[in-house]
This record gives sequence, C-alpha cells and structure tokens, in this order.
Amino acid sequence: MSIRFVESSKLPTPWAVFDMHGFEDSAKDKEHLVLTLGDVASGEPVLARVHSECLTGDALFSMRCDCGSQLEAAMQRIAEEGRGVILYLRQEGRGIGLLNKIKAYKLQDRGADTVEANEQLGFGADLRDYSICKIMLNYLDVQQVKLMTNNPRKVAALTDQGIEVVERIPLQTGQNPHNAKYLATKAGKLGHLMGDSNS
Repeated sequence: MSIRFVESSKLPTPWAVFDMHGFEDSAKDKEHLVLTLGDVASGEPVLARVHSECLTGDALFSMRCDCGSQLEAAMQRIAEEGRGVILYLRQEGRGIGLLNKIKAYKLQDRGADTVEANEQLGFGADLRDYSICKIMLNYLDVQQVKLMTNNPRKVAALTDQGIEVVERIPLQTGQNPHNAKYLATKAGKLGHLMGDSNS
C-alpha cells in the first residue's frame, strides 16, 4: 500500500470542531481524509463512518441519493457523542468517477436503475476499495469501531482487515421521492440493510 499521512488541521463545522487528517495514495493518485473528534486512541470502540465521496450529494444537495444526508447525520451523531471518526474516501460514483457518474445518471433518467446504469457503462455494480481504511485507522490507533452504515460489505471489508466492528448502527436518513428507486435498488441488488435492525 502506498498510503501516507500528510498533515492535520482543525475543521470547524456546524456540529463541532473536528480534526482533519490528510492521506495520500500515490499509486492511485488519490487524496483521502479522516475527520476525528475527541480521543479516538483510548482503546474504547469508536463511533465511525466510512463515507465514499459523492460530490453531487455531499456538496450539491442532490436528492437522487442519500449520501449527503448520511454524511451530515454521521457528523451530528459524532458531535453529540463527543468522539468518533469519519473516513472520507475519494471514490466517486461507487468507484467509477464523477464524469462516468453523470453518464450513469443519464441512463437512469432513461429508466435504468443505479446498478444497471453502471453495468451498461461497462463497470461493476460497486468498484469501491476499502483496503485503505486499515492504514488510516492504524495511524489513528483505532482498532474497534461502532460502524454507522446500512452496507454489510463495509462491515465485512473492515472485519477482513482486522478492524473489529463491535456494532453496526443503521443510518436511515434522506429518503425522498427522487431517490426511492435508488434506495430500493441498494437494498434489492446491493444487499443494503434498510431496516432498523443491528443484526
């Protein structure tokens, strides 16, 4: 792995003043962030979110997905708890990139679901890589997490890397008429757990 820590700084937000840690992946020419709040290296399980970049949802308030709402909810929950981490991974569009994501959106405008659109463009349904999480969490001395996610693949990916997921916390937010089909596809084709169960 070619991941290296670069620098840290403060990041004031509406919810809390986080510490922002920058990492560089020179092999893939990507830059990733981790936001932390409180003492995450105390040895106790840490409230955590692994969040893949979604420019349209995180920054442009898109209602086609639930990404921006999930990021805000995670930041708010961590602020309320006073301790936690958010790994912000630069892998837009489940790994296909921003411009291909726009092409996928066009196919969705014509009736394809999010998985069908990716596949029509020649991509897999989900190309995200979570192997970088271990290095960043190790740098922060985090070994156990309470993971805010609806995606069992994230739980499995961290577990496979030796990060203990002591609890999965559902993150149900941002549902609206524009993303109903998208959320149904995530549940039906990608295995996302859209109920409130921790199992």
